[in-house]
Amino acid sequence: MKILYKLEDNVYPYTGFTHTRDISRCVLFNEKGEILLNHLVGDDKFGHRDYYELPGGGKDKGETLTSALKREIKEEAGYLIKEESIVPIGRVIDAYNLIGRINNNHYYIAYIDKRCEKDLLDYEKVLIREQIWVSLDEAISLYKSVDTNLSPLATLVINRELPILELVRDKYASLIPHN
Repeated sequence: MKILYKLEDNVYPYTGFTHTRDISRCVLFNEKGEILLNHLVGDDKFGHRDYYELPGGGKDKGETLTSALKREIKEEAGYLIKEESIVPIGRVIDAYNLIGRINNNHYYIAYIDKRCEKDLLDYEKVLIREQIWVSLDEAISLYKSVDTNLSPLATLVINRELPILELVRDKYASLIPHN
């Protein structure tokens, strides 16, 4: 998958990198053409969190990127993905200095199929305040409205995901379902 851009962590002090993590992330559409966002709120070693993030997560050993995507959406969002709807967008490489990690984020577009049972990890149950379905334009506005002074980690997430949302809006409009 093509690398779209690389980002450095300019929020937390650099202490060296110890590992790389492959991650599958999704601009997940419903039948109305809305996308799913996780609203993360909480406090941890990254400081205060209050921002939005696309669903997805790390690839487990032995998984393909698309099987990780399907598993993460099932666990985190409570939906199965239409297999034929998965469209790769590209990769974003970013760094998280505080945990010494390079993220190799693989972004996809996909569409929900059937509802299923969520299976959130304990930390996700704490951090994910709500999941909301919004239009792509609303999502872009939400990302732009986050106060990064109150939520430093939000800077890294917004720098990674806002260009993805804008790319989907500008270059993949024909794939967006409409009512």
